[in-house]
Amino acid sequence: MDREILWAPWRLGYIQSAGESDKKSDSVALPAGADARCFMCRAVYGRDDRASLTVLRGEVSFALLNRYPYNNGHLLVAPRRHVGQLGELTDEEHLAMQQQIAHLVQVLGQEIKAEGFNVGLNLGHVAGAGVPGHLHWHIVPRWNGDVNFMASVAGAKVIPQSLDSLWELLKQALP
Repeated sequence: MDREILWAPWRLGYIQSAGESDKKSDSVALPAGADARCFMCRAVYGRDDRASLTVLRGEVSFALLNRYPYNNGHLLVAPRRHVGQLGELTDEEHLAMQQQIAHLVQVLGQEIKAEGFNVGLNLGHVAGAGVPGHLHWHIVPRWNGDVNFMASVAGAKVIPQSLDSLWELLKQALP
């Protein structure tokens, strides 16, 4: 059998939770409209930013590290409210999230020397939204040649920084 294997134990949590809604419960009281099964609702109303990987909180939006990143520095930017459709956002939420995305792109460029970015939103489960009930934009930093030799040799991608180390870096760089 001609197959390359890359050991990635941090992916087990993602594999084990695939197809099931987030059932974790936080002791924090959530406001009306929030969903206790939604990891983003628990993150924004929770008290432990490190555990939830939350790096920035605004009045109407927030940002957290993607626990299962496509690339180093992969962030999620979401409204504080649990809404799943663009038309449900207020003008204030639209503006705040776009401003937060612009700020985070600038910070990631400075702090981890990203040379480009993919910024996007998946609307609906069939479009790839893993959490279709809570809108969120992805910010994926990119570098020239970031597929590196592993992708061409082993069909794998290497993410060179731990989430904890990246959280520390961004919490120091963000207000």
